[in-house]
Amino acid sequence: MQILFQQIVNGIVNGGIYALIAVGLTMIFGILNIVNFAHGEMYMLGGYFAYVFAVLLGLPFGVAFILSILGGVVIGLLAERIIFRPLQGKAHMNSVIATMGLSLVLANSALMIFSPTPQHIPAPVPNVSLEILGINFSLLRLIVLCVALALILLLTLYVNRTWTGMAMRAVAQDLTVARLMGIQITHISMKTIGIGSALAAAAGVLIGPLLVVEPHMGSVAGLKAFAVVIMGGMGNIPGAIFAALTLGIAESLAAGFVGTGFKELIAFTIMILILLFRPTGLWGRKAM
Repeated sequence: MQILFQQIVNGIVNGGIYALIAVGLTMIFGILNIVNFAHGEMYMLGGYFAYVFAVLLGLPFGVAFILSILGGVVIGLLAERIIFRPLQGKAHMNSVIATMGLSLVLANSALMIFSPTPQHIPAPVPNVSLEILGINFSLLRLIVLCVALALILLLTLYVNRTWTGMAMRAVAQDLTVARLMGIQITHISMKTIGIGSALAAAAGVLIGPLLVVEPHMGSVAGLKAFAVVIMGGMGNIPGAIFAALTLGIAESLAAGFVGTGFKELIAFTIMILILLFRPTGLWGRKAM
C-alpha cells in the first residue's frame, strides 16, 4: 500500500507539469480556435532559457525562472504576430501545417545552437528527502508541485476574476458578439498566446532540475499535452487540469507496477479509449 501511495504522489508531480503545458494549449484552442502543434517547443525553450540564465550566466535560480518565463512570452508574442494572427478565422488545417513547421524550426534551431547533448540544470535546493505518513519524496519535487499548482491557481483566478479574463471567455464563446461589444480581439489574442507560452516555459524550467533539457523534449511533451486536452475536452481548463493529473498518476502506476517501457503507452491508450466512448472528452460539450 505504501508503494501505491508513493507512485500516486510521484504521478501528481508529473501531472502538475503536464497541466501547465496542457492548460496553455487548451487556452489557445478554446479562445483563439487555433491548433498549436508548436506548444511543446515553448516548453523546450523554457528549459533552455533556464539553462542559459542559471548555468551559463550563473544567475540565481529564482531570477532565471522569471527571465525564462519572460523569454517564453517574447517568443510566443513573436509567433502570434507572424503566424497565429494571420491564421485566425482560417481552416484548422492551415494552423496545423503552420504550427508543425514552427515546431520543426524551433527544435532544429535549439539543436544547432545547443547541440544534441542533454543538459542538466542544478537543483536550486539541497537534495534532501522528506517523509510524510510513510511516503518519501524529495524537497525539489515538493517545490515543483507547489509552484505548478500556484501558477494554475493564479491562472484560474485571472480568467475568472478579471476583466481581461471575462473578455477571454467572451471571445471563446462567440467571437463575433465579442467584437461587436468592443473587445479588442488582437489584444486578447496576444495575451492568450503570451500566457500559454509563459505556462509552457515555466513547465520547462521546473522539469530541468528533475530530468534533462534536450532539443526534442518538446515533441513528446506536446503530444501528451494534446492527449490531455482531448481527454479533458477541447478548450476546457478544469478538464485539462484533471486529465493531466489523471495521466500523471496513470503513468506513474504503470512505471512502478508494470514497467517503464509501458509508461509512454498510457497517454495515448487512454486518449483512444475516451475518443471511442466519449468523443467530446470527459468535460467537453457538443455544439452545433
